[in-house]
This record gives sequence, structure tokens and C-alpha cells, in this order.
Amino acid sequence: MRVFIFTLFILLIGSCTTKLMQNNVTKIEGFDKQGHRGCRGLMPENTIPAMLHALDLNVTTLELDVVITKDKQVVVSHEPFFNHDITTKPNGEAVTAAEEKGLNIFQMNYEQVKTYDVGLKPHPRFPQQKKIAAAKPLLRELFDSVAAYMQSHNRPQPYFNIETKCLPVGDGIYHPKPDEFVELLMAVIKEKKLEERVIIQSFDFRTLQYLHQHYPQMKTAMLIEDDDKRRIEKQVEALGFQPTIYSPHYSLVNAELISYCRPKKIKLIPWTVNTKEEIEQLKKMGVDGIISDYPNLF
Repeated sequence: MRVFIFTLFILLIGSCTTKLMQNNVTKIEGFDKQGHRGCRGLMPENTIPAMLHALDLNVTTLELDVVITKDKQVVVSHEPFFNHDITTKPNGEAVTAAEEKGLNIFQMNYEQVKTYDVGLKPHPRFPQQKKIAAAKPLLRELFDSVAAYMQSHNRPQPYFNIETKCLPVGDGIYHPKPDEFVELLMAVIKEKKLEERVIIQSFDFRTLQYLHQHYPQMKTAMLIEDDDKRRIEKQVEALGFQPTIYSPHYSLVNAELISYCRPKKIKLIPWTVNTKEEIEQLKKMGVDGIISDYPNLF
């Protein structure tokens, strides 16, 4: 009987601890500070060191991109190939602009992907970026690293704003079709029990539509390019449902967008805002958050 009572006690303590860990999450009740690709202006983009440094700068959300490998792994990367601006080949040579698109991640197993360095080459547009050796990480590795880092520092866990890097023209060439892409991504999110802390964003509305149909509980963000001149009503109509977040290029933010989003409780979070002056101006206009390469400016 004593053994039974002791065992029950241990199970109850374990259950309470799990609930406490799940509840120790950043609450985005105020302004949502999102670190773009971690903190691209300061550290190599979409790498684990960039994410951890962004957390040290007190972002509430880590913004990142994912692609799919030949062996169906979800990898953190802005392009489905190795961008020449950031990549060094395994033999130490720099990737050139002419060859980058031939280095197709969808045609490589992850064991090959991780042999390329994406942290040592000086970035032509981000001179403040610290240079360190880094590989494109698996999404699950990034999730684990962030969780361990925040727990070790006794800080609340962040949110993740994850972009699916796909377009109709790339189906079967640079990535799987939207349904398979989403299922592979959701498998990792569910494995780590992060459904409540993940937003999935995309310029490709097909992935958002699939999510809405099959995972209606997931938060979604519709990304809008700066050359998309349609009114927001037409954009939402094309999507087919009301997203959690409307995320346009920051130059498109105006009073009309704010007056549309606010009564509908759609959060307005523009990208990518990289000066203190523009950040403050957008805050005054009433946006709900900002995505920036320089989260040190928040």
C-alpha cells in the first residue's frame, strides 16, 4: 500500500511539473517583438546561435523559415537552396551566384546539408553580423535548443513564427506539394507539443488553406509582398478565411489596414523593419508587433 501511495505521489508531482513547464510561456498580451531569422542583422540568419541571441534581446517570438530535404527532414532555411551570400562549401570554397540554385536542398539528405557552412562568410548587407561556424539546423534541434536555453535561464518559452518556403512553381522541384509540406512540419510541431506556441506564415496561401482545413486550431499569418496592391478585403477573400495575423511589408501599413484589422481582432505585424525611427512610427500607428533583423532596436 505504501508503495502504491508513494508511486501515486510521484506521478502527481510529475504531472504538476509538466503543467508548470507548459504554462511557463511568454504571454503576448502587449507588443510582439519578433526577431527576423533570429536576428539576421547581428548573427548568421536562421541558425541556433541567432535564435539564442535574439532571446537574450528579449524577443517574444522567433521568426524563421523552413524547407524540406530529400529524406523528408524539416530544415531551418530561407531558401530551398544554398544562397551564395552566406554559404561556404564543404571544401572551403564560397558558393557562387551561378551555382547556388543547383545546390538544391530538396535533392539532398540532411547529412549532406549540414556539411555546408552558413555562418562564416561576411554578409554584404549586414556588416554588423558576427561570424561563427554554423550549419542549417533541423527544426526539431532548434526547438530543443531554445527550450533548454530558456529553461536553464529560468525564463518563459517564446513563440515561433514559421514560414513555409514554397510556391506553386517549385512543387516537386524545390519542395513537396503543400499538403505533404504541412504534414511534415506539423509532425515536428506535434512531436514537441508546440501547437499553442507556433504561428505558421506563408506567401503561398495554399499551405495556409490546408492548415485551416486540417489543423484549424493552428495560428496562421498571411504574408503580403510590397507590390501586392490589392485591398486587404480582396487579399483575405483570396485566402478564404480570416487569418490570425496579417503580415504585410511595412511600407503598406496605413490607417485603412489598422481600421480593418482591429475590429476583426486580426493582429497586424509588418516585416521587416530595421530602423529605430520606423519601429517607433509603426508603434504609434498602432501595429500589434514588428518583425526586425535588429531586435536590439525594440
